[in-house]
Amino acid sequence: MSGHSVAANPFKQPKAVFAVAFACVVSFMGIGLVDPILPAISSELNATPSQVTLLFTSYLVVTAVAMLITGWVSSRIGAKRTLIAGLALIVVFSALAGASSGIGGIVGFRAGWGVGNALFIATSLAVIIASASGGFIGAIILYEAALGVGIAVGPLLGGLLGTISWRGPFFGVAFLMAIALISTVVLVRPTPAPARKTGVGEPLRALRHRGLLAMSLTALCYNWAFFTVLGYAPFPMGLDAIQLGFVFTGWGVLVAVFAVFGAPRLQSRFGVARTLYANLALFAVTVLVIAIWTDHPPVLITAVIVAGVFIGVNNTVTTQAVMTVSPVERPIASAAYGFVRFIGGGLAPFAAGKLVEHTNVHVPFYVGAGALVVGILILFTAREHLRHSERVQAAGGEEPAPQPEPEPGPVAHGTRGHQ
Repeated sequence: MSGHSVAANPFKQPKAVFAVAFACVVSFMGIGLVDPILPAISSELNATPSQVTLLFTSYLVVTAVAMLITGWVSSRIGAKRTLIAGLALIVVFSALAGASSGIGGIVGFRAGWGVGNALFIATSLAVIIASASGGFIGAIILYEAALGVGIAVGPLLGGLLGTISWRGPFFGVAFLMAIALISTVVLVRPTPAPARKTGVGEPLRALRHRGLLAMSLTALCYNWAFFTVLGYAPFPMGLDAIQLGFVFTGWGVLVAVFAVFGAPRLQSRFGVARTLYANLALFAVTVLVIAIWTDHPPVLITAVIVAGVFIGVNNTVTTQAVMTVSPVERPIASAAYGFVRFIGGGLAPFAAGKLVEHTNVHVPFYVGAGALVVGILILFTAREHLRHSERVQAAGGEEPAPQPEPEPGPVAHGTRGHQ
């Protein structure tokens, strides 16, 4: 049992926090925005499904690698300038993707979009945590609310604009991100560069901590299943852009509701570890249902929408745990975690396309369900660290992480003044 509660309303925040949260909404819209237009792009540009899934792979793998430099950049130019740089890159590359004439160009520009996404995502979470009223837990809930709204609205906007042209969603993101960029410039106060400059290798070194590594590898397995569903399930549904938009909007609404309201209640009642074990197991069952009935659209559509419940719970509980499970600074922990998990999310859709080409449409989802089982086993190795995370969160997220345990040996005399 975690025993913590959210004391303050996470939605009563300064204007600057809402400016960053709005930018988060638009940024996360970019994840599901292309879902409704995947079949249209495949048809109009004569691309195979595996080629089209590279829209996810290039975006997320580049996001993962770029996560390693976010702390290095932010510690030298400050958080606000890093946010602005990330938003500007997203505006430019999303517009270029919309103006592209071939699948190769879109994939390449999505990669550039991924660099901006990494700079923005890692820094925005740190800015919201630092600026939000209501403490650490309230800030995480606000961040996950923005994620949920973005994931919910993205497919609907993508479907609506996709009925006009497959280019529409890309230009739509460019326009909305330009608004977010202006809001950030105007409303977020300038932030000086931190006194300590972060090294490029610090996120990788942070993964030496067993708890953070286990959480990150679990997230890799979870994201493998998540993005297999998100990146490949639209193809066997046989729906048009607007219909796909409504399906994934229903999915996204459940992500948002359970991220903001369901996850805190479940974690408060059952604790971090049991909530994650049960949630991942139920998600695995859902993906297994998708695997078995992939060629039955009513079952497939229902299972995809239901999957939003488990994705929403997982997003909030895991993010809070990652921020409190290790003694490293939170921006570094976020970058390390983001690097590992986005690798899984990026490779899964492309692997799904290739598996279908060489086997059948069911296999990628069986693999996704299996990945979740592996994730549960990995998470079990970090159960002591999850208990520590519960204690930190019960204290409002402010309890310092424990120092490394001393090497075993004889107790030295004359230790007064030490604890």
